[in-house]
Amino acid sequence: MALMPKRVKYRKQQRGKNRGNATRNNTVAFGEYGIQSLEHSWITARQIEAGRVAATHYLRRQGTIHIRIFPHKSFTSTPLETRMGKGKGDIEGWVAVVKPGTVMFEISGVDEKLARAALARVAQKMPIRCRFAQRKHSMA
Repeated sequence: MALMPKRVKYRKQQRGKNRGNATRNNTVAFGEYGIQSLEHSWITARQIEAGRVAATHYLRRQGTIHIRIFPHKSFTSTPLETRMGKGKGDIEGWVAVVKPGTVMFEISGVDEKLARAALARVAQKMPIRCRFAQRKHSMA
């Protein structure tokens, strides 16, 4: 089942601008290891689900997978061979807006070698370049 919001204030959204680097959601917070985006993009709900399935399948129910992005933004498309001027199209799907530096998936409870391999599988499903990231431990 695809991710989507339970309810939204407005059904259709404008495209908006996707500029700059991520200032929030840019460090590994819940797990030990994660994948971080290196480019701007819209990640669809289907791509997020494909990444989740790939990681779950590879880990064989070991560890915990944390998905840090959620598709809040709707996107529309008009049918083919439709003339201009008939208004905005119907909702086609939902996307998560991702900026460079956004941590998208995290894994905890497994060793680094297994986490690297699982997150490499997830990165294959994403439409952007990603890199492996580790939690920065505090010196307390």
